[in-house]
Amino acid sequence: MMKKIAVIGAGSWGTALSLVLADNGHEVILYGRDQKNVDAINQNHENTQFLPGVTLPESLRATTVLSEAVEGVSHILIVTPSSAIRSVSRQLNELLTEPVVLIHASKGIEPKTHLRLSELMEQEIDASKRSAICVLTGPSHAEEVALRKPTTVTVASTDMEEAGRVQELFTNDNFRVYLNADIIGAELGGAFKNIIALAAGMADGLGYGDNAKAALITRGMVEIARLGTLFGANPMTFTGLTGMGDLIVTCTSVHSRNWRAGNAIGRGEKLETVLENMGMVVEGVRATQAAYDLAETKQCELPITTALYHVLFDGHTPAEEVQKLMRRPQKNEIEHLFTMKD
Repeated sequence: MMKKIAVIGAGSWGTALSLVLADNGHEVILYGRDQKNVDAINQNHENTQFLPGVTLPESLRATTVLSEAVEGVSHILIVTPSSAIRSVSRQLNELLTEPVVLIHASKGIEPKTHLRLSELMEQEIDASKRSAICVLTGPSHAEEVALRKPTTVTVASTDMEEAGRVQELFTNDNFRVYLNADIIGAELGGAFKNIIALAAGMADGLGYGDNAKAALITRGMVEIARLGTLFGANPMTFTGLTGMGDLIVTCTSVHSRNWRAGNAIGRGEKLETVLENMGMVVEGVRATQAAYDLAETKQCELPITTALYHVLFDGHTPAEEVQKLMRRPQKNEIEHLFTMKD
């Protein structure tokens, strides 16, 4: 059944998901702030800024007017940087007059408050204006989704009936969607894997090779699960698409902006220069700060995250932090998988 859906965020990921929805016959209106980019989508059917070379369906419309985008929709998909989720939610709360299903496909956690993105949405959008909140997440690069390459993700929610409907909205021959009732694990896996992707990029930038990357991914997954279970996540979630699946793709692909940023830092570039040159948000930087603060508060040892924090915010070099990690006291691997002390 065709639905009218607003997609908030005309970056590469928002545009790619809009394409999936349009392919499935839904009426999609994409909201973006850049008039030039919106005009290119409407007139040339191409997001020249974020997805150049990809032809978009003619049925996909774009606008710079948020009220126009959300008028009469049944679902709103938010695909903005995590830092914008709170402000976007406030705007939606002012505009919505009827309850809608809210979906976010962003990955991050708010520093200081340490709130997950669905929790921010719950804070800012009145319960009478939202019938459910879902998160769409998993191993998915926008560039490949836009080219209709096979991709598999997960939709998580506390409302599994609505999550099932969202599953149907997106599923097609190229885009497969699973269900998961563990929204905590799904959101935290998506947020914290960006930390390990930054570290993996640094290891590659330093020329450390596949052995080091395999260790980072494996031990990084332990840190993600260790912190996630503290907040009530199901440990099994981290073995699935929103955990190990997302971690692998983000740590190994040149499409990953977190890997690219880490790689540049590993090669000696300064964080400020890297962020300026990227032109897109690097969520792993923000997530590292949040995870480090959480680890301190909860007395949970996250050696890789801590090392990365020292590189990003304390001026330490990646090489010296790697040396500290390698010379840590010897441990029994299995005994320490899900303990708070490593």
